[in-house]
Amino acid sequence: MKKPKYFTLRLVNDMKIINRLNQLVSDTIDRVTGAEQPKIYHHHNSQLQLIVDNIEQLQNKYRPTPWLFNTHLQLLYFDLFKKKLITLEYDHIDILEMDDAGKTAIYWLGYDLPPEIPTIVILHTITGTPSSMRELVRDLHQHTGWRIALCVRRGHADLEFSVPRFNLFGSVSDLKQQLDYIQNHFPQSNLYGVGSSAGSGLLVRYLGEEADEAYFKAAFAFCPGYNTETGFEKVHPVYSQYMAKKLLKTFVYKYIDSWQHVENLEEVLSSKNLTEFHLRYYKLAGFKNYQEYSLATNPMHVFKNIKIPLMVLNSQDDPVCHIDNFEPYIPEIQKLSNIVVVTTKKGSHCAFYEGWTPQSWASRLMANYFLQHHQQC
Repeated sequence: MKKPKYFTLRLVNDMKIINRLNQLVSDTIDRVTGAEQPKIYHHHNSQLQLIVDNIEQLQNKYRPTPWLFNTHLQLLYFDLFKKKLITLEYDHIDILEMDDAGKTAIYWLGYDLPPEIPTIVILHTITGTPSSMRELVRDLHQHTGWRIALCVRRGHADLEFSVPRFNLFGSVSDLKQQLDYIQNHFPQSNLYGVGSSAGSGLLVRYLGEEADEAYFKAAFAFCPGYNTETGFEKVHPVYSQYMAKKLLKTFVYKYIDSWQHVENLEEVLSSKNLTEFHLRYYKLAGFKNYQEYSLATNPMHVFKNIKIPLMVLNSQDDPVCHIDNFEPYIPEIQKLSNIVVVTTKKGSHCAFYEGWTPQSWASRLMANYFLQHHQQC
């Protein structure tokens, strides 16, 4: 039996009303949560343009998890809950001895994958451990199907300071030895690099120092702080104090006997925030003075020498690596055809959760970027 015309028209009108209501609800949630399409900064003739254009994720809004509606909720969920909720067993661990007899490590996931499968090398956060990095390791492995190698720095994951030397951002020399080890074990595997927070400082410093000789085919800097000489001044005071206490507890008090030779140890121990700790701890890192330390470690002294494709992600509401740290470098970055910076309105620091059941938008972007690069090369 044919339905009356007025019934069909009413059904169409009802559907239009429902669609408008759905759009109104969606727009309201977007306004409340700060959902916006990412902003992209790059050279007008960037070699990464095709890759960026092919990443559908960058053509749509980043919609934060609605119930994690501000920077502090995102960060607290990431730091206090998500890190503890992820259950992941690494399938292989290598403890490495550096040239000076210091100890580092590599934690693997997908170690037994075919030798030609690419490997993503992850450089961890300021107090990172294999446990705290599980979410990123798991996500990148799941999104790409590739092998993951987490490079652990001296003093992290209970690695003893067999040689008393500690650096917030790690050592390029140590990283080069770790990468040599990875490449020697998997010579057919292309390497891709991810630096997370403080690990991005080490990543960029390595890429700038090595230039054309860098092992990585492409790299991703996640929530970098840019200039290490000024970046800590903009950290939210609460987080700055908390992180300074954690650094002292984890790397100084725990190994206090190893640092008795440090002339300004009492001054280091009196540090109340990250800025004070960073200005004072240079002797723990093996340098005579702060100027020598900064010249040897600040990634922004060498970033213009980077030759491989590099994508950078920052959030405008990051309370740790403030977006103002990026502003002075926009003109210089836009002159470099191999670097692209993506910023989002929300995301906090190393969180970037999306969906009602929070999942990382950032790790999905990293995976899409590497997969696009791998397909095109």
